[in-house]
Amino acid sequence: MVLASASPRRQQLLKELGLEFEVRPADVDEFYPENLGMTAIPEYLAQLKADVLVQNMADDELIITADTIVWKDDKVLGKPADKTEAVTMLKSLSGTQHQVITGINLQSKRKKISFHAVTEVWFDELSDQEIDYYIEKYQPYDKAGSYGIQEWIGFVGIYKIEGSFYNVMGLPIHKLYQYLKEF
Repeated sequence: MVLASASPRRQQLLKELGLEFEVRPADVDEFYPENLGMTAIPEYLAQLKADVLVQNMADDELIITADTIVWKDDKVLGKPADKTEAVTMLKSLSGTQHQVITGINLQSKRKKISFHAVTEVWFDELSDQEIDYYIEKYQPYDKAGSYGIQEWIGFVGIYKIEGSFYNVMGLPIHKLYQYLKEF
């Protein structure tokens, strides 16, 4: 099994599931057609990552690719480029609801399955001091929407979710496990 992700969170979740896997990150430009909707974007990006690795995969390999987005006000909040962008994103999430969507692609030489998971997330109002503290201490520049639910901001800022907690971390592990059993 191959996990095409450098994400330490995804690696941790697969390890906790008891799976043996090799990490083989797929480095792609994460651009997508503008006409794609909320759930289609991360599935498209997961497939894009798989396309990079499928050409050189062994006959008995299974490749897992994933992409997670934060969806707010009909647009994607990606990974922040800098502190200013992280502050802007967290201020836009403060006191509101948004969706976290992860697209997954499972692919072997014989079979391919694509699916997604959606989690609704509600943030409490965040003060400027809380936002600054979080960004300075945790530097969430590798996280969609500028936050990690498993970090301090999740403890103090998120008061409700509907759906998979692990999806917000970047891998809907329960749903993935169900599909892996079918594979």
